[in-house]
Amino acid sequence: MGHRKYSAPRRGSIAFRPRARAKSIEARIRNWTLSGTDRPNLAGFAGFKAGVIQVLAIDDREKTPNYGKHLVSPGTVLVTPPIRIIGIRAYSESQHSNNVLCDAYSRELPKDLKRKLSLDTNVVIEDQLTKMNGASSVVALVAISPRDADLAQKKPFVFEVAVSGKDVKSKLEYLKTVLGKEIRINDVFQVGQFIDVSAISRGKGIEGPITRFGVKRKQHKSRKSVRAVGTLGPISPAVVMYTVPRQGQRGFHQRTEYNKRILLMSSTNSTTSAISRSGGFKHFGVISSDYIVLKGSVPGVPKRLIKLRQPIRNYQKKLSQPKILEVVVE
Repeated sequence: MGHRKYSAPRRGSIAFRPRARAKSIEARIRNWTLSGTDRPNLAGFAGFKAGVIQVLAIDDREKTPNYGKHLVSPGTVLVTPPIRIIGIRAYSESQHSNNVLCDAYSRELPKDLKRKLSLDTNVVIEDQLTKMNGASSVVALVAISPRDADLAQKKPFVFEVAVSGKDVKSKLEYLKTVLGKEIRINDVFQVGQFIDVSAISRGKGIEGPITRFGVKRKQHKSRKSVRAVGTLGPISPAVVMYTVPRQGQRGFHQRTEYNKRILLMSSTNSTTSAISRSGGFKHFGVISSDYIVLKGSVPGVPKRLIKLRQPIRNYQKKLSQPKILEVVVE
C-alpha cells in the first residue's frame, strides 16, 4: 500500500467526540449567564423550529465592507408559545456538588402535565418555600406545551431555567410572584440582541469515514477498498486509537450555536406578519402563536424543541434594532 510521502491535517474535529446518538430529543443546557441584570428575570426560553425565510436588511455591522448596504440573509423561524412557571427548585451547595434541597409546585398546573409528572398533592407549598430561605441557588421549573404551537404531541416538555439577578433572595422573591403564571418571549428577550440556541441536530443514520469525517478516498489501485482509511494504526500496540476515523452515527447530536441575532419578534415588530404563507411551513404547518426569527441556521428539523438562553459569550456592546426592509417567504 505504501506510505504517505507528506504530512496531512487530521480529518474531523475531536472536539465533537463522542459522535453518538443523543440520549434524548431534548437538549440539555449545563451553563447559564446569571449576571449582567439588576432586575431578576428568566435566563432562557424555548420554542419549536418552523422553517427558514429570507430577510432583506441594511447591514449595521460597523467596520465591515458591507456596512450600510442591503444584505440578504437566511432567517430561521422559531414558534415560541408562552411557557408556564410550574414550580421552584432550590439547591444546597455541598463540598463536591449541588444537591436538590426541595421543590415547590404551583396549585394551578396545566391539564396535560399529568402525562409527564405525578406530583404529591399533600405537600404544602408554604412549607416548601420556607425551606428555600437557606438555599445556595434557585431555578425555575417551566413547562412548554407543543399543543400551544398547534403540534400533535400532547405531553409537555418540562425543564429547568436559571434566573439572572444579584442574589438568591431577590431571585426567590421574583419566582414567587410569577409562580403559576405564563411568561412570553418578549418578557425575556429583545429584538436585536444575541442569544444562544441548543438543540438536537438532524439524524442521518450510519455513515462511513468518508462522509462522517471527510477522509480522502484512496486511489483506484488501492488494495480492496477505496472508501476506507489507509491504516488503523501501527502493528504495536495492537489497539485502535479513538482518534482514528471509523464508521458510526452521523447526526442526531446535541449542538449549541452561539450569538444568534434576533431579527424579528411577533409581539413587538409589525413587519413579522409578512412571514405567514398559504398552507403554512413545510413539515410544520401554520403559525398561530408568538414567534421569533433568528439570523442564520438553527440545528434540528421542523417541530423540534429548541432551547434559548442569554449569551454566555457576550460581546455585544449596545443593543440596536435591525433595519428590516423586506421579508421573503418562498
